[in-house]
Amino acid sequence: MSSRSMSMEPAVLPPTDPDAGPGAEFGLGVAPLEASNATTFATMFKALGDPVRLRLLSMIASAPGGEICVCDLSSAFHLTGPTISHHLRILREAGLVDSDRRGTWVYYRAVPATLLLLAGLLHTG
Repeated sequence: MSSRSMSMEPAVLPPTDPDAGPGAEFGLGVAPLEASNATTFATMFKALGDPVRLRLLSMIASAPGGEICVCDLSSAFHLTGPTISHHLRILREAGLVDSDRRGTWVYYRAVPATLLLLAGLLHTG
């Protein structure tokens, strides 16, 4: 079965210091963000600023096996397929999820490194 990755690469952030924890150099209590990093993080948070997208990410991140079919996501909402696809595209473009097409269906999975960066940014200690 062939699969085609549908990943959209977010802006690249500097690597984290493994001793400091993921995203620690960006922690709001560490130092002010540079403009380019602030733009990257704002895109991610903007993607999460919609209740449907936040719920979609939650469903994707908590899916058994780490991924979920778009058919299972769509059935959880009273929205049209194109609307769900729009929300998933925004999450993908923000680098929060990645996807693969398998036949007719698209399967989504969270991008753990991006979620860790966001968590590290919010760390103030």
